[in-house]
Amino acid sequence: MDTTGKVIKCRAAVMWDSHKPFSIEEIEVAPPKAHEVRIKILFSGICRTDDHIVEGAIDGQKFPVIVGHEAAGIVESIGDGVTTVKPGDKVIPLALPQCGECRSCVEPESNVCYKTDFGKNTGLMSDNTSRFTCKGQLIHHYINMSTFSEYTVVDDISVAKIHDGAPLDKVCVIGCGFSTGYGSAVNVAKVKAGSTCAVFGLGGIGLSVIIGCKIAGASKIIGVDVNSDKFVTAIELGATECINPKDHKKPIHEVLKEMTNGGVHYSFECIGNTDVMVSALQSSHFSAGITVIVGLADSQAKLSFDPMLVLSGRTIKGAFLGGYKSKDSIPQLVSDMMKGKFSLDRLISHKLPFIEINKGFELLRKGKSIRTVLQF
Repeated sequence: MDTTGKVIKCRAAVMWDSHKPFSIEEIEVAPPKAHEVRIKILFSGICRTDDHIVEGAIDGQKFPVIVGHEAAGIVESIGDGVTTVKPGDKVIPLALPQCGECRSCVEPESNVCYKTDFGKNTGLMSDNTSRFTCKGQLIHHYINMSTFSEYTVVDDISVAKIHDGAPLDKVCVIGCGFSTGYGSAVNVAKVKAGSTCAVFGLGGIGLSVIIGCKIAGASKIIGVDVNSDKFVTAIELGATECINPKDHKKPIHEVLKEMTNGGVHYSFECIGNTDVMVSALQSSHFSAGITVIVGLADSQAKLSFDPMLVLSGRTIKGAFLGGYKSKDSIPQLVSDMMKGKFSLDRLISHKLPFIEINKGFELLRKGKSIRTVLQF
């Protein structure tokens, strides 16, 4: 049945308020307006950032809302003026838009488009309206994505066409987790061959950092996590060794400095914990170390450390989505995967039907999953 220009009724995981389970509801999804794209979501990953919304850790978040921001699907219909995709195209919605015109899009070293809703939290499309309703009530969007729904609507600057043969159940994680971690190594830190690296947090993003460090040619890649069950996968993906802070009496940065002749060249914080951020900085070499903040901390969190840690020569930096300009880079990463440059198989630990979304989040909170992919 042709649904072009019509309201679509479908299922979505609605969050009516924080600290409550997702509720599977029938919603209405309006057709796309000018420069918008309606997508049939087929697979969506569960990311820790989504759980921040559940936990009420993001200031200004509006409810009710449909979250989810790591997905892959098929274009169902397009609004007037859309030229970059067409119905039937395989696509990945983009966690960061790329308008190509604002200062951030024009700047070679920046990727946070001014048109993103991240940090603004309007919960609306660019025209300040929503495409979702449920039980007669407006439902908010999440960073113009909302992929925990069978259908969603995004701006045309927030979607990228990908290879026709791409396996959507795998490449969906390129929409956030993989690109964030992998890009932090190869694009933000620019890890050099023969260098030493420490990766704090061995979830999906941390493991993606390890893949990037290995591909870049790092000679020593040390995984750090309080859950030793994650070490086997980390070693399989390229870590040369792993350590658990609970197994050491000394602070973990001192242990790492002893293991690497004074500190690693590159350290990565992939948790979103400010204390761990400082540990990562301290573990890097005092005059040449580079620390990349990858994890998203709570809105109220503040980072505090001795200025001498950076005055001596260390660098601390961060980036969203691995520093990648989304519309340009996501399709290339998909192509790289299909050419065998890297594998995503070990990053996806669980696949669940969409209606079991709450189970997927429980696996995340208990540290039993790397990445759970929901199938619609």
